[in-house]
Amino acid sequence: MKLLVTGAGGFLGRHVVAAAVARGHQVRAMLRPATRSVPAGWPEHSAVEVVRGDLRAPRGLEPMLVGVDAIVHLAAAKAGDLYEQFGGTVLATENLLSLLPGSDVKRLVVTGSFSVYEYLRRRAWSALDESSPLAVNPFDRDEYCQTKLAQEQLVLERAAGDGYRCVVLRPGVIYGRDNLWTARLGMQAGARWWLRTGTFAPLPLTYVENCAEAVVLAAEYDGPERSLILNVVDDQTPSQRAYLKELQRRINPRPRVVPIPWTLMRLLARLAWLSNRLFFKGTAKVPGLLVPSRLHARCKPLRYSNRAIKAALGWQPRYTWQEGIERSLAASDTTALPPGREKSSP
Repeated sequence: MKLLVTGAGGFLGRHVVAAAVARGHQVRAMLRPATRSVPAGWPEHSAVEVVRGDLRAPRGLEPMLVGVDAIVHLAAAKAGDLYEQFGGTVLATENLLSLLPGSDVKRLVVTGSFSVYEYLRRRAWSALDESSPLAVNPFDRDEYCQTKLAQEQLVLERAAGDGYRCVVLRPGVIYGRDNLWTARLGMQAGARWWLRTGTFAPLPLTYVENCAEAVVLAAEYDGPERSLILNVVDDQTPSQRAYLKELQRRINPRPRVVPIPWTLMRLLARLAWLSNRLFFKGTAKVPGLLVPSRLHARCKPLRYSNRAIKAALGWQPRYTWQEGIERSLAASDTTALPPGREKSSP
């Protein structure tokens, strides 16, 4: 197949391009116009075509869909205010979907997020899966939750109306090189001090190479369901303490961890919320760990399953979480493309 990969230059995108090429696909890798550098080996590789475009202004992007069998839509805004994230995630997705009618594209894969689920109202240690309720009050959470919910709804509605296959993947915590820390652990107070909020809560990790393979398998999906929603989490979900201990063992100088019990952190967040309501009418800006809805979304102990994605896609995570950390800290480039024919000179 020929895949158009948006957000190809991002953390996950570079691994998706490598995984797609390794599975024999042709890739049209879409980078933003402002992106200065192109990953090594892409311009010369016969299976990769680099294009540039901004989905927030889709005029003139129609030629990028010519000859494309499936789109892997990874581009999204993860930072900025609501307007920036809405433009980079929801508006960009709407513009992309507007290009599909009349094209040859029959499949669409979109990366969602665990952020869309409801956490504050669910019991600790309950099982979170694809059937779990979505966020009840997304405006109490953050802009990322709001925009990812809106994106999912838009994609699924359009897929049902336009008739193309659609897989929405909701990865847990994607980790890898330069992305070993997660807010689900707590907070980094400088390079030498880490505040760990909780101890035994399982981390819904998915190593970036494992996740990239899941994305490519989703693009290949040809099963009976026209639309699928699948969580992406690896087989092993280590506790906060186990994961940080492994990082400590491998990082020099060794950071010091200050543990804050989950019960205490939950109480502090509740007191901060009540004080904000009482004295500031809810207008004061407080750290995310002191906002109950955000704290529960990050640190509440829950159980996770990958049974659905294994059954639907036949996905098997290749690397354990310890191997993922090891590969992330190694000198070799995990985004390197497999060997291929060099492009002929014009």
